[in-house]
Amino acid sequence: MAKKKWGRLVVAMQCKECGKTNYHTTLNKTNTPKLELKKYCNKDKKKTAHASKEKLK
Repeated sequence: MAKKKWGRLVVAMQCKECGKTNYHTTLNKTNTPKLELKKYCNKDKKKTAHASKEKLK
């Protein structure tokens, strides 16, 4: 049986330029307030800044 990841939140990464949600990742909820990474956006066809959007279920 798979081990649960306690203390982790599943968040979506949303492109800051076009607003499309492209990626999903997990965050440590105790010491990571906000996450921003440069990722590839399929709509813009280039690397853009992506920010964590909200927790998912």
